[in-house]
Amino acid sequence: MKNGIIEVYTGDGKGKTTAAVGLGIRAVGDGFKVAMIQFLKATPTGELKSLEKFAGNFKVYRFEESKKFFWEANDEEKELMKRCEHRAFDFAKELCRNGDVDIIILDEIMLALYNKLLSVEEVCDFLKNKPENVELILTGRYAPQQILDAADLVTEMKMIKHPFEKGLPARKGIEF
Repeated sequence: MKNGIIEVYTGDGKGKTTAAVGLGIRAVGDGFKVAMIQFLKATPTGELKSLEKFAGNFKVYRFEESKKFFWEANDEEKELMKRCEHRAFDFAKELCRNGDVDIIILDEIMLALYNKLLSVEEVCDFLKNKPENVELILTGRYAPQQILDAADLVTEMKMIKHPFEKGLPARKGIEF
């Protein structure tokens, strides 16, 4: 890749991770190597099973040790989550440096920022210093303005209507 850009998929609507995965699958079809680092995701999801089929060219990395959602965690568990998010972010920086992948997806990194597990400044510094030949995709709600300003492309998924509003729980294979 000659001109990798920074993409952000944010907003309160459904489809941020799905859009990033879709782009990654398209890229694998054209011979690119993709790495997706998932932040604050520890439960099994459908994309993990599907992406195993692309194992050589689309790899998914998770660093979580807790199976809880952030808002369910106690202070000790939140501290563990913070360490996990820093390991994940350090791994993303290493992937950028070693040049083994063309596209890096930082899935749900915005939630790590929102919950103050990573700092906006360190992520902005990473974005500012990314190699030209790497495409970075950041997903998640609550994207800070500094990240939006650093991005080349920003897409906001906006919820207009969602089955959650009627009490329908998340469905395996559809929402996760």
